[in-house]
Amino acid sequence: MKNNIKVALLGNPNVGKTSVFNALTGLNHKIGNYPGITVDKKSGSIKFNNGDVATIIDLPGTYSINASSLDEKIVMDLLFDPSNLDYPDLAIVVVDIENIKRNLLLFTQVKELGIPTLLVVNMADTMEAKGISIDIEKLQHLLKTKIVLVSAKKNLGIDELKQAILDYDTYSTESCVNTTVVDEEFFSKLALSFPSLSVYRLWMILTQDITIGSISKKDIEAKGFSLSESAMKRLQQRKTIKRYQYISEILKDSYVKDKSKAKDIRSKIDRLLTDRIWGYIIFFAVMLLVFQAIFQWSSYPMDWIDDKFGELSGWIHQVMAPGKLTDLIADGIVPGIGGIMPFIPQIAILFMFISILEETGYMSRVVFLMDRIMRPFGLSGKSVVPLISGNACAIPAIMSARNIENSKERLITILVTPFTTCSARIPVYIILISIIIPDEKLFGFIGLQGLTMTIFYFIGFLFALLSAWVLKHFIKVPYKSYFVIEMPDYRMPIAKSVISTMYEKTKSFVVGAGKIIFVLSIILWFLGSHGPSARYDNAEEVITEKYKGVELSEQEFEDYVAGYQLENSYIGIVGKKIEPVLKPLGYDWKIGIAVMTSFVAREVFVGTLATIYNVGSSGEEEETIKSRMEAEVWPETGEKVFTMATGISLMFFYAFAMQCASTVAITRRETKSWKWTIYQMVFMTGLAYLAGFIAYQLLK
Repeated sequence: MKNNIKVALLGNPNVGKTSVFNALTGLNHKIGNYPGITVDKKSGSIKFNNGDVATIIDLPGTYSINASSLDEKIVMDLLFDPSNLDYPDLAIVVVDIENIKRNLLLFTQVKELGIPTLLVVNMADTMEAKGISIDIEKLQHLLKTKIVLVSAKKNLGIDELKQAILDYDTYSTESCVNTTVVDEEFFSKLALSFPSLSVYRLWMILTQDITIGSISKKDIEAKGFSLSESAMKRLQQRKTIKRYQYISEILKDSYVKDKSKAKDIRSKIDRLLTDRIWGYIIFFAVMLLVFQAIFQWSSYPMDWIDDKFGELSGWIHQVMAPGKLTDLIADGIVPGIGGIMPFIPQIAILFMFISILEETGYMSRVVFLMDRIMRPFGLSGKSVVPLISGNACAIPAIMSARNIENSKERLITILVTPFTTCSARIPVYIILISIIIPDEKLFGFIGLQGLTMTIFYFIGFLFALLSAWVLKHFIKVPYKSYFVIEMPDYRMPIAKSVISTMYEKTKSFVVGAGKIIFVLSIILWFLGSHGPSARYDNAEEVITEKYKGVELSEQEFEDYVAGYQLENSYIGIVGKKIEPVLKPLGYDWKIGIAVMTSFVAREVFVGTLATIYNVGSSGEEEETIKSRMEAEVWPETGEKVFTMATGISLMFFYAFAMQCASTVAITRRETKSWKWTIYQMVFMTGLAYLAGFIAYQLLK
């Protein structure tokens, strides 16, 4: 019989667990969701020469299986429920060579569940540089398990680890530490009352209020094992202390870290990167470098893609027979999709840098550094993870707030995270900056366009903090939080991992945005190409009468007709209705339509304008969206629409507005409250309108 070995991969955050997962499974992995929960579930498979298959489930990083966050609850639910389809035959706990003492707490807990448990010590290639030595034989004996030294980065020890997975049924299921000694009378009576389960599983039923098999907390309490909350916490603390005492004892002789032999300069670098002054200066410089690169490196591919889509519209008009289908494709779908495609290089570069910063270990230093700033605003360093993740997308960022135990901090973090500048804002910022900010350098080396982008990123972060400070005084939940974060070693980023992350996230952005824009382009084209017959169909007669006696070229006449038809189309009528509300911000009705449709997703703004401007043009000229925006004028005055004042107003509007229906949905799901969801939407939209109004009125 061929075996299908189910393996649960566990570990504290930043121990390289996912790197081990990637090294084991290669490309044989898939992403799904845990049943009933919108959290990524990554699983992969290994096929062995003997025909056996191992299914590896990469569980969320956790410090403990005592669930105080949703991520930890996911781990607990899997390990405690034998009826779960993913219940493991083997648990692999990954630890970091440098933080092994802290990481082993999780290992001792998993071992006590009676599941065959394998200990994987990662980053073993750095042992000599850090002055670390381990007596593997002795440690294996004391922990009653198999230990494998690996380096996921250098692919060392992976074959040995695969063989160790095959040998899973030979490992001891005996616990390596006896924590019942903290109250032997209580735990011995508990074991006698429920002989079908281990004492530790009974303890977890009692403390975590879960059900294992047919036994629940009520069943245990009914037999006289009811504890007050304070008594339960004291007992839990004593058990944790006992674990750490045992870990310290076994590591005393089997694990040696001699700093005098260490050859690394990590401590010196850490002091610089987390310094109260230099730390923030370096962080600002890094962000400035990122946005300089976004503008400088992507200009050529962006222009090339933009030009090609412009040519594609003209080519379709030439090769296809005139008609509604041709107009739909050439004037609706192609310009709509073409409005967002040129920004792929910028999106990819942003994700590349974020991946590099995470892989090098610098992002953890940023989290530690920012904890000092976050505290006065009712947040902690843990809130920085969602806020920084929000630079990619607010949806997974809000979901990542689940690991914040403090309910008040978690709620505040969810509500303010959409202020951070997500990748969907990049197309809006870049197209506006490229129009209103000159491509010049400050002091000869700081590009004004990159600097403007950096400033708006920090504006978003600043208002996230200010909003958090306001919320801190409105949300009254007494709770003291503690900030713990692993400081991973500095590592050279793995090119394959960076490219994979960049590709997957860019693909996700393009596919997600592309679907929305495709549908909207069709709708917008239809609404822009049709209107009430009395006003739309007699466009030629109206223009002929209006310009009677004026000599117009054929092209000018067609442009006037197309413009009149657009204004009197269904979309034009809607736009004209909302124009008075948005005109104080410097927006015409076309921008108003783009603002309105971009509530579905911010990046739709550019695609919407591309479709509207293309529908409003009678010619088949190969113009880019940027050139059309630059040429747009107010019909009453002939002045340009996209001036410095309008551009800055729009950037402030999109910096603050809740222009993302998916974010609204995920906020409702995570807070389980329409009250806070509506508050978030109303507050952000109101602030966006006010900021756009002030910016335009000051700069016009």
